[in-house]
Amino acid sequence: MKAVRAALLAVALGASSGPALSANPATPADATVAATVEQPRSFGHVLGDVLTQRVLLEHAGRPLQPAALPAAARVDLWLERRPPRIETDAQGRRWLAVDYQFINAPRALSAIALPAMTVATTTGPTLALSAWPVSVAPLTPPDTFGQGELQALRPDRPVAALATGAIERQLRLSLAALLAVLLAWLAWWAWRNALEARRLPFAQAWRELRRIDDPASAQAWRVVHRALNTTAGHVVHGASLPRLLAEAPHLRPLQARLEDFYRESTQRFFAGDAAAAPGDPAYPLGALCRALRDAEKRHRR
Repeated sequence: MKAVRAALLAVALGASSGPALSANPATPADATVAATVEQPRSFGHVLGDVLTQRVLLEHAGRPLQPAALPAAARVDLWLERRPPRIETDAQGRRWLAVDYQFINAPRALSAIALPAMTVATTTGPTLALSAWPVSVAPLTPPDTFGQGELQALRPDRPVAALATGAIERQLRLSLAALLAVLLAWLAWWAWRNALEARRLPFAQAWRELRRIDDPASAQAWRVVHRALNTTAGHVVHGASLPRLLAEAPHLRPLQARLEDFYRESTQRFFAGDAAAAPGDPAYPLGALCRALRDAEKRHRR
């Protein structure tokens, strides 16, 4: 009897479960089903607000894996979709979170919609999301109140002048210090030139030569000879000129002119008949002395 009762119970259960299974057939993988969505608040939004849609990645108790996430892009005049992400809640369920940000503001309160979209999955049907209407408000009213300071335009706010007294004092001190440095440099330069004019042999010779009325006179030639002797530290003549140039290499560029000078000096002072051959009266003694002075000055710098 127990065996018969068990057989009858099994037949009854099979008869009752058969219609239920046929009423809930398995969903095909290529089907599209409505997604379970947590929608953002529909009202009270302005420019810059971020709205988040959360899509449950499950169907009929089975987890779903998105084939590809929605691309981040500008949706329309009002919205921009940010890069989506997948989150897990406290119950371990996975959600696809998609953020939309308002990037424009209307002139009056307006109704727009988060766009409809579908999310293809690799482990089940495609999830479909319907458009979700939301409202967006302007940042300011189109008209002002026209009372007190609530006007369409306000006058420019006067800018307080900066205190420049300390800056002006510092500028004056800097200019005074610069002027002092320049004056000190000019004074040093003048003192150095005056000192060299009194001390350097060719500078002295040039100063003396300018005071002689006849630049071709014997006195003028002796002045240049004395400067050459002072520079060398001994008496210089045509035969000892190489020694002078070795000891004073800054005069080497003038070697040809110095050789010519000593030949002319020998002709003037040491020729057998100096009266018959007095020398060239147009000899450029002054130009030679000036060139020697310049070479001496460059050497001292």
